[in-house]
Amino acid sequence: MFASKRSGRRRGGPKGTIKDPLRARLKPIPEPSDEALVKHDTASPGLAAGGTPAAGRTTLDEARRKGLVGWLQLLGPGLITGASDDDPSGIGTYAQVGSQFGYGLLWTAFFTFPLMSAVQELCSRIALQTGVGLGIALRRKFPTWLVGFAIAGLLAANTFNVGADLGAVAAAGELLSGGLVKTLWLIIPVAVLILSLQLFVSYATIFKIFKWLTLALFAYVLTAFFAHPQLLAVIKATLIPHLELSRDFVMALVAVLGTTISPYLFFWQASSEVDELKATGATTPLTGRRGLRVKELQAARLDIFIGMAFSNVVMYFIILTSAAVLHAHGKTNIETASQAAAALAPLAGPFAFVLFAVGMIGSGLLGIPILAASASYALKEFLGLRGDLASKPRYRPTFYIMLAAATGAGVVMNFMHLDPIRALFVTAVINGIVAPPLLILIILLGADRRIMNRYRSGRLSLVLTGTAAGMMAVAAIALLGTTVAGA
Repeated sequence: MFASKRSGRRRGGPKGTIKDPLRARLKPIPEPSDEALVKHDTASPGLAAGGTPAAGRTTLDEARRKGLVGWLQLLGPGLITGASDDDPSGIGTYAQVGSQFGYGLLWTAFFTFPLMSAVQELCSRIALQTGVGLGIALRRKFPTWLVGFAIAGLLAANTFNVGADLGAVAAAGELLSGGLVKTLWLIIPVAVLILSLQLFVSYATIFKIFKWLTLALFAYVLTAFFAHPQLLAVIKATLIPHLELSRDFVMALVAVLGTTISPYLFFWQASSEVDELKATGATTPLTGRRGLRVKELQAARLDIFIGMAFSNVVMYFIILTSAAVLHAHGKTNIETASQAAAALAPLAGPFAFVLFAVGMIGSGLLGIPILAASASYALKEFLGLRGDLASKPRYRPTFYIMLAAATGAGVVMNFMHLDPIRALFVTAVINGIVAPPLLILIILLGADRRIMNRYRSGRLSLVLTGTAAGMMAVAAIALLGTTVAGA
């Protein structure tokens, strides 16, 4: 079955000179065939970058026919995006929000779920319709300077996010070693490990390894029951939005929105869908395709819905657990990894730091590659270059140098003596400020009849994505206003 689906792929010999500017300048070689270009992974044979079969995205009909295996194969880019959304930045933000404001922001988990689902569905639909990443699609519709400005904001936000997440993973390593190994000692080894995985291992394997580590985050779900939270207070805070006009509360709201509806997720979702299409030969680099199958869109929507649900469940219980364990006992200002780990004490007791550290390390090793890769995807699409995580570095060195540069900038940031836990929160705030203008461009693109044809955004999509952009813009403006007023 897989072979027949791949029949559209070019399997012949090399054609023309190498289509990578750096490789062409240093040592021109022939452009490799598709088979030679792709990293072959013996650990995950037949899987695309998104973790789905290399023959392309599994449809709902195929999932029903294959049973459990089919339903698992259906989960790809959406699930990875949802899991990566709970990166160290998310964990740190939710823990700080819960400790500082108690149950006050529990409602945001239910509020952001439909919004982030609609945003990721829009990014997926654009990629499936056009066959190219967001960088290329945006550049075709809007002035180059405008798209360049938006992507520059994304690169800045991602670089800071990579640095904060690297610091958090290293801090978790120090916590796990009992303080014997210092955080700064681990920054470079962690960065080298992540770059090595990206260079030599397919993302399908990276995802398979580290997604199990992120399951430690479900410890927050169990801890919530051990902590005996006030049930009526929890229900009220979940169903009735609580708002304050203080600078700290507005900053917390911007941080929550920024870490759930993050700019890097827009590009990662679209690029992952394009990678899935490339596996079938249904699209080509830079030129893309025109047309979208309904079954593809249905499968993508279910994948995204499940991924975003996973992300928001984890978010909800981290806030709830931190509120019940920390805020309720007067601990309202988390400054260290040890303090954040204390939220798991009712479940794990003296071993709470182990659960916290494993969850933080797992989520970081899953999220950091996505952060760096999404920045590289956005930049290479904007510049009209080629390359992706499925390509061998020797044929696409420019893409991997951009990847290494993003990670290297994050490493440098950690030697500026930033507080790892505080940096996670600041990162979320930066994402919340960068996201609105970029999201507005994506919404306009998805509503364009000429580009999207019958798959342009409908009323529901426009309402939800417009609400997300508007809410984030208002929150960012309110943060600026309260900051100026308090200065």
